[in-house]
Amino acid sequence: MIRRGSITSMKTIEIDTPFGTAKAHLTSAEDPRAALVLGHGAGGGVQAKDLVAVAHVAHSVGLSVALVEQPYRVAGRRSPAAAQQLDAAWTAVTDHLLAGELGGLALVAGGRSSGARVACRTAEAMGAAGVLCLAFPLQRHAARVPRLHRAGFRSSTR
Repeated sequence: MIRRGSITSMKTIEIDTPFGTAKAHLTSAEDPRAALVLGHGAGGGVQAKDLVAVAHVAHSVGLSVALVEQPYRVAGRRSPAAAQQLDAAWTAVTDHLLAGELGGLALVAGGRSSGARVACRTAEAMGAAGVLCLAFPLQRHAARVPRLHRAGFRSSTR
């Protein structure tokens, strides 16, 4: 008997985006309740401990989980692409997953640091039911404010 949250498949999918090939590492839940799609931080990958821990917990409660590697990481680069490129690639990957493997599921978008920023910028357009942000500043820090604003993110915290 398969219980909720047990792993029924793990696979890596290569997805073409406007800025190169991305990878989605997908863990499908049996009878999934929703989909959690997570992006990595700027200099790290999907193997970051907090991403892996969240993915494991989400899967254990019945969510199908996709850890998304942006095209610049798949290509072997450590420096992130521009925000517009990250957003376009993320949207292409999420659209692909929601039209296929994660079809019909409510979407929770999220990520770690830069991946969380991408999820926040694109969540409304993708119809996400929620956003999960890891390693993400909730309070403005004077040294970070100009960089966040240049990236297209506006903090509502004062």
